Amino acid sequence: MAQLCLWTCEDKLHSSCIRCTVLAGAMEASETEGRTFMQVISEKYSPENFPCRRGPGMGVVVVPSGHQGSPRKDRLNLPSVLVLNGCGISHAGEEGEIAAFCAHVVELDLSHNKLQDWHEISKIVSNIPNLEFLNLSSNQLSDAVLEPDCAKAFSSIRHLVLNNTQVSWDTVHTFTQEMPELEEVFLCLNEYTTVTPAAMPFPTLRLLHITDNSLHEWSEVRKFGSMFPALDTLVMANNYLSSIQDSGEILQRLFPNLRRINLHNSGLNRWEDIEKLPSVTCLNGSVVTDAEREDAERFFIRYHLDHSEEELPHRYHCLVTKYGKLAPLAEIDLRPRCHAKVEVRYEDKVEQVSIRLDQTVAGLKKQLRTVVQLPTSNMRLYYIDKGSAFGPDELKYSTRALHSYSIQDGDEILVVPKTK
Repeated sequence: MAQLCLWTCEDKLHSSCIRCTVLAGAMEASETEGRTFMQVISEKYSPENFPCRRGPGMGVVVVPSGHQGSPRKDRLNLPSVLVLNGCGISHAGEEGEIAAFCAHVVELDLSHNKLQDWHEISKIVSNIPNLEFLNLSSNQLSDAVLEPDCAKAFSSIRHLVLNNTQVSWDTVHTFTQEMPELEEVFLCLNEYTTVTPAAMPFPTLRLLHITDNSLHEWSEVRKFGSMFPALDTLVMANNYLSSIQDSGEILQRLFPNLRRINLHNSGLNRWEDIEKLPSVTCLNGSVVTDAEREDAERFFIRYHLDHSEEELPHRYHCLVTKYGKLAPLAEIDLRPRCHAKVEVRYEDKVEQVSIRLDQTVAGLKKQLRTVVQLPTSNMRLYYIDKGSAFGPDELKYSTRALHSYSIQDGDEILVVPKTK
């Protein structure tokens, strides 16, 4: 027979406790059915529930004092930015309460929840009239159908994040038709291999994030130009795009307002493809300055100096008209020297020795033991720079590297035995 548990029940549930049995059943039901938006808000922002106990495998345990999901308005203190990610939300809850508590909310993060129905999401959004930013990432919405009337609830949103939701292009187009304020869309990790064109262009979208998909063909990417004519920023890293097949003139017409593009890890391997983007001022997150553009254009000319006339791209001739035919740059090896041939002098003996410059003074003494027949403990070394007017420089410090003395071929190392 179940009894009332005398434990605090904070760290684990007890099978013989009535309260624990009820809580376990509630937690199990919550895991399978999910929770409502209003239930999570009530739990997270009710003053009575702080501090909340959290831990592996545990959510926020709440013992409501009144009717669950209907807290008094003066008991919740909601910020204008709500972060409710990973809370198991699957349904909206009481719409009147959403409207009462969330009228001032402008940003809402519902990522990593259990939302699978656009109607439930619209019940939340339609009751937050000032909402501008909505993050629905990692809610499984691949099978959810979005009707136009439902999409109208999202009309005030300017920034929409749909990463890892596997939403269809039909859903994206329905949104753009019903969201006149939309400026930014995030569609990363949605396993897109193709792009379905929209029936009508969408004139307000300025930023499109579509990183980590599988858009390998330029024929798919170019569709964004006609779909989003005002596009200013295109982020499509990790799509392994093979090439840009349109000319610079066609690209200018396709993307007349494009100024920033991120092609990190795209797979492009020809300068010609990058040069087709003349209006871009920011590449992979970095501003392209006038000096950097000039350096790149001059490099482009020199890169093609050894190519035959038939191999020269059209861009080469345009840049030669601008800068003229450039001479090759001088090849300068800036790598540090590894060895030097020096004259080792000891008493009346002189011998040519090749020494390693990456070794220390102590290492050089070991090398010279067989040359001068002295133990290292009895050596004093002096470096004589033949190109300098200064006198010998004693190599006093055993741990100092030889390259720090700027030793060159033909210089001298003088070995003097220590006096007793």
